[in-house]
Amino acid sequence: MVVGSMTYETRRVEALDYFPCRYGTSRNGFRGPKRSMEGDYIAFLGGTDTYGRFIPRPFPALVEDRIGMACVNFGWLNAGVDAFLRDDAVMDAARGARAVVLQVPGAQNMSNRYYAVHPRRNDRFLKASVLMRRVFPDADFTEFNFTRHMLTTLASDAPDRFAILVAEMQFAWIARVGDLIRQIGRPVVLLWFADHAPGPVPQGMPASGEPLFVSDEMMAALTPQPAAQVLVRASGAAMARRTDGMVFAAEEAAIAAEVMGPAAHQEAAAALAPAIEALIGAHR
Repeated sequence: MVVGSMTYETRRVEALDYFPCRYGTSRNGFRGPKRSMEGDYIAFLGGTDTYGRFIPRPFPALVEDRIGMACVNFGWLNAGVDAFLRDDAVMDAARGARAVVLQVPGAQNMSNRYYAVHPRRNDRFLKASVLMRRVFPDADFTEFNFTRHMLTTLASDAPDRFAILVAEMQFAWIARVGDLIRQIGRPVVLLWFADHAPGPVPQGMPASGEPLFVSDEMMAALTPQPAAQVLVRASGAAMARRTDGMVFAAEEAAIAAEVMGPAAHQEAAAALAPAIEALIGAHR
């Protein structure tokens, strides 16, 4: 195992225990310890960073320390909007929360008119539609198991047509995230948590920079609008210490270097806590 640092100094440490648990009838395993939802709580929905892969204490736990109210972590790896909308247990929990923090998901891991993703493992590519095959007739879609691999290949092989696919992903994102906010029916804090600020989406396939294909204009176009938006662009100091304090195996070093580190999680918690307190105070 490796304790995070960019020098990857090897030390004997215990594997990080995520205390995996399940809620209700959900088939998804969430990060624990399992929390009671009898009283007031804040529900956190998101992907890998909300889950806190490699992070001993991700931002939902840090927010709980700051506000003194239970924060239930419903993040899971590579989750997109579809994963939440299809999970009745998560939606029921979100509807019962005092407020919900929704980490901005990427637009690539969700089904649209061009392709379908796995209903729970949203980064898994399932099939291309007839429309997709017409736009990209030279592509062999049997080669792809993951959305990122598929999109990277299409962006390289057909950059002129790739923009059509991006526009569809963005259109579907606005509709689906808006639907998620509407179905939750509770105050939603939309969290942008990334190493860059939201802005125009560059042409082609971004090398990194989750959430992929999401622009500031898309967030502004959401209907209904979230009750609050919190923009957290990790500081240069936090990014320089990206893997410090992480726990991961040596073979996971490249993956660990791509997720937000413990220092960035501290910054996210510091920004979220006052926004949540103001929101729940206004909805007493």
